[in-house]
Amino acid sequence: MKTALVTGGSRGIGSAIALGLGKNFHVVVGYANSEDKANDVVQEIVAAGGSASTVQIDISNAESVDTAFSTVEKEYNSVDVLINNAGITQDNILPRMKEAEWLEVIQTNLTGSFYTSQRAIKLMMKNKWGRIIFISSVVGLSGNQGQANYAASKAGLIGLAKSISKEMGSRNITSNVVAPGYIETDMTSFLDDENKENIIEQLSIKRIGKPEDISNVVSFLCSEESEYITGQVIPVDGGLTT
Repeated sequence: MKTALVTGGSRGIGSAIALGLGKNFHVVVGYANSEDKANDVVQEIVAAGGSASTVQIDISNAESVDTAFSTVEKEYNSVDVLINNAGITQDNILPRMKEAEWLEVIQTNLTGSFYTSQRAIKLMMKNKWGRIIFISSVVGLSGNQGQANYAASKAGLIGLAKSISKEMGSRNITSNVVAPGYIETDMTSFLDDENKENIIEQLSIKRIGKPEDISNVVSFLCSEESEYITGQVIPVDGGLTT
């Protein structure tokens, strides 16, 4: 059984992805601080007949990334699928944005995905098979007020993914991006009913997205059936960016 590592897999979109992949892969639920929630996801995967475990990983720290990958590889021989999902926000309008707010978001969301992807690719090249999925955002395509740092980090993931696709395609390693729109997660829980209605009015499909909407696309991109798809950005946003 191939092994999939989902960073930020203990909650929200990450946990939905982990649960979806649990049908076909041994899933390693990567967490930074939420060990209890990660264990809950593992138990749910196992209860559904899958195989799963956890690993602590701070993607903003190269040493932590290397340690986590070494732990997984020692136990399960490889990381065949990498889901770069973990990320943070530090919102502020650009004139007021502190340098630390910019650097922390870029370090975690973009540089962190560089660390994990570079580490994963080494063994994927040896095995001549791999899937790397980046969870970006529609704001990486359009920008967003008060999120210059977040939008820049998510746009950077697109460039990273496309570059990997060109470098690694001949080795049977694909690299793709899923760009969620408004999804029901902790990051959108602050929206009141009026704001939600305003958002829904902008959508072709008249509802806020669910984490499973993202998970379903990710599961396909990790499958053998998607082997001829690489370097692509797939918005999953209910028609927001059409």
